[in-house]
Amino acid sequence: MPTVLITNYGVGNLRSLRRGLERAGARVAVSLSPGELEASDAIVLPGVGAFRAAIEGLCAIRETLIAQVKGGKPLLGICLGMQLLLSRSHENGVWDGLDLVSGEATRLPGSVKLPHMGWDEVIVAKDSEITDGIPSGALMYFAHSYAPEHLDRSAEVAHTEYGRRFASIIEHGNIFGTQFHPEKSGGLGIGLLRNFVSIAKR
Repeated sequence: MPTVLITNYGVGNLRSLRRGLERAGARVAVSLSPGELEASDAIVLPGVGAFRAAIEGLCAIRETLIAQVKGGKPLLGICLGMQLLLSRSHENGVWDGLDLVSGEATRLPGSVKLPHMGWDEVIVAKDSEITDGIPSGALMYFAHSYAPEHLDRSAEVAHTEYGRRFASIIEHGNIFGTQFHPEKSGGLGIGLLRNFVSIAKR
């Protein structure tokens, strides 16, 4: 059973994510310890809170995190966690992200109600291990006002339309991200987490 570390950077309720990963077959640790990060089989960046607070909260493990991921350890970013993977965010200013995936997080258009809250379609555009068993058009649970833009299209596994098209699942080597919350998305969301746990078993 692989150990998946949820990075506890000080924002958000992590209980539902922990339960979801446990249901998906992982042993789960919740920590901001560089040592535990190095000992884990995979890493999850959770998805609640403000970008600036989150990136500042990761300062203690930023270098270790980047080194582990560049060394091949699987990483899953969820909602805000996916935005942290990008080069920068435009949430209440311009803030540098982890720059593990080229792109920016920008606010969704004012022509739609924000935040984008609730169930919406995820259109799968290409095959990926992370979407194994998940049909195109699956409904997943979203809660966000910012989303990826200027993303390398090769990293886009699936997209969603809300005000504009945005990548709702990304893959870049061993790095994965979902703009929605799989732990709140029923059986198909748990299936996606199970796919990630399977990747972590290698």
